[in-house]
Parts: sequence; structure tokens; C-alpha cells
Amino acid sequence: MGIVNDDVVLEIRQPESAGEPSVLTISCPDKTGLGCDLCRVILLFGLNIVKGDMSTDGRWCYIVFWIVRRGKRATRWALLKKRLLEICPEVSMALVANEAELVEQRPQVYLLKFFCYDRMGLLHDVTQVLCELELTIRSVKVSTTPDGRVIDLFFITDNKEQLHLKMRREETCDKLSSVLGDSMTNCEIEVASDNISCCVNASLSLSPTITEEMFAPEFPNEESSLLPRNWSSCNSSGSGNSNLLSVKVDNLLSRAHTLIQIQSGDHKGLLYDIMRTLKDYNIQLSYGRFYTSQNGICEIDLFVVQMDGRKIVDPQIQEALCFRLRMELYRPLRVILANRGPDTELLVANPVEGSGKGRPLVFYDITHALTILQVRIFLAEIGRHVVGDREWEVYRVHLGEGHELSAPHTKIVEQVTKMLMGWD
Repeated sequence: MGIVNDDVVLEIRQPESAGEPSVLTISCPDKTGLGCDLCRVILLFGLNIVKGDMSTDGRWCYIVFWIVRRGKRATRWALLKKRLLEICPEVSMALVANEAELVEQRPQVYLLKFFCYDRMGLLHDVTQVLCELELTIRSVKVSTTPDGRVIDLFFITDNKEQLHLKMRREETCDKLSSVLGDSMTNCEIEVASDNISCCVNASLSLSPTITEEMFAPEFPNEESSLLPRNWSSCNSSGSGNSNLLSVKVDNLLSRAHTLIQIQSGDHKGLLYDIMRTLKDYNIQLSYGRFYTSQNGICEIDLFVVQMDGRKIVDPQIQEALCFRLRMELYRPLRVILANRGPDTELLVANPVEGSGKGRPLVFYDITHALTILQVRIFLAEIGRHVVGDREWEVYRVHLGEGHELSAPHTKIVEQVTKMLMGWD
């Protein structure tokens, strides 16, 4: 059954047989970056796009995605429809000549503060509760005292925009209490003041050594292995061809459009990584086709134009766009372990869109991977770090002294990477 808003149509058809993908169909007014925004919501709900067709005349678009569930989390289909529909522009927006005038309102930031006693998997359980309640974690500061008490400060926004209501705040604390049990001693939610809100997206101080290790570009060739050297053991697909990465530009096939052809091994959020790159470069998609084969090879054909409606003919723009796409598919997230004196820190860097949003569920995946390895988290924080003209969301997780870790360093990096990339 579809959801209709004037002439906007959004329909999800469930498969007739188990194991087959669900089919998502969207017909709505177009806007630059719509594909990126839709892919982000689909990724947020733990779903993977295995096939896709997208077309637009610049004012109205028609999209079909074949989607499958990742992991064991149940999919809330009705809620997914609602969130996707909220992304689709209203019909009246199709008449707006300059969409740059449409300013997205920033959501209210709230401070969730609670105290509890530490246990294995605590932070992952809290993160899962917040995800289920549709509360987005914007920043977090978690610390453990010597007596085993945990002080959690979560800066959150509410997708339902209801946290100003007492009932919604009580629902959140009650849900946390039901999961944490008697170990939780206090729970408070308040509007973040201007002084506190400045902590959200605050810059993290990283040493030059860590900055070099995390953000120094590895230069993939036009056709190269998908995986950086230190990630080669993480992909368990078993397909030798799944590591191929190729990005090419063709201006001869179409008179009106530039064709971008991509061949890549699959990973979680692959289409999102492509679409956010096009969005950041203000590239408009006219027609696109996406397909994942059984051996893990993704083939993507994108017919695109610049904002002025013309083909991409400038060699420098072509080279910059292709290089950026290769980098985003080659190493979309950065994962390293670093020593800070006798202690060990896990650092994960997530690229931020031009709109200020980062990939969803990164903190969820990090805490999930560490829980599987039975690795405790003593301190965690999320901040922003700017390198050149790019902004990154950096997750810094303090794991305690190196000799106390229950898993070797390489195993931790491998497990976290697998979880983030969907290779688990």
C-alpha cells in the first residue's frame, strides 16, 4: 500500500517469496541531493539497496529501489514510508525556481544526562534504545569513574520533534530504565543552552601523527583494488573480483549528458556514498542505474549534468570528481587504533556532507562491534575535524590500557571495519 501526498506517490511492495528484495517506488518533485537524502534514510533503517533505477526531467523524478534488510533488526516499514515521504519535496516546491532559497530549519538540540553502573555492552544498549526512539545522537561524552559509575552526556535531536513534551521525555527515560535496570540511578533531559550546544560538532584535537595516519590520501588509480592495504583482510565476500574499483567518464555516448560509469565491490551505504559526493559537487542526476551481482560486484551508470544543465567537459572538474568518487568508495570511513600513553584509543572518521550531516548509525556499529569482542568502553566522545576543505565526524573511544584488552589490535580494527562496511 502506498502513501500519497497530492501527486507524490511512495509505495513499498513486499516480496512474494522469502529472500527476495522489497521494491520501493517513489514519484515526486525533484531537488538536488534528493537521491542522497533518500539513500541516507534507507541506510538509517538498516536496509541495503541491491538494485536501482532513477530518472528525472529536472522537475519531477521517478525512482525504484530494490532493498533488502541487513542484520537481524526488524524493519518498521510504516515508519520508513513516513520518513521517506518527509524527504520528498512538496508539489508546490516544483514551482520554486531557486531552491537555494529554501533553508532547512535546524532541529532543537537536547541534552540527555544519566548516571549508571558500568557493564559490558552498556553503551551499545543505550545507543540501540535511542535509535529505536528515533533520537539522533549529535554528540556524546561518556566517562567511567574509578568506582565503576558511568556518566553519560548525549546531545540529541528528535526526529519526531516531541522532546519538548513531558510525555516524550518520560518515555525516553522509562525505555532506558527498562534496558539498564537498577544500574541507572538518574535520567534527565533538557533543552541544550547556547553554551552547551556549542559542544555539539565541537572540534576534536588530534595529534599530527594521528591526523596523518587517518587522513593522508591513498591514491587509487583509475582501476585499482577497492581496499586499502590495511583493510585487505576485512572483506570476507570470498570474491576476488569484488575488490575491483573503476570510475570512468564518457562524454561521447550522450549529446546532453556526461556518463559516469562505476564498477566497485559492494559495501554498506555504497549508493549513499556516491550520491552524497554528487550532492557535494552540485551534480544533477538525470538518469541512473545501479545493480549488484551475486558475486558482490556493483555496476553503476549515471547520466549527469552540472547545475547549469550542461555536460561536464572541463578536464579538471572531471578529474576532481572521479578522484573524489574513487576515494569515497576506496576508503569511505577511516578506522585506526592509537596509543595514548599506556592507553589505547579507537578512532573512526566519518565524512560529513556539505549539509552538515554524517553517515547514520556509525556509533551504533562501533559499539556493536566492540560488544561482540567483549571490549569495554571507558570514555567516548564525538566531534568534528577539518582537513583541508573537508569536514569529518570523528569518534574517539578510549578502551583502557593496551595489556587489558580482550582482543588484539588488528582484530579490533577488523571487526569495527567489517561492521561499518556491512561485511560482518
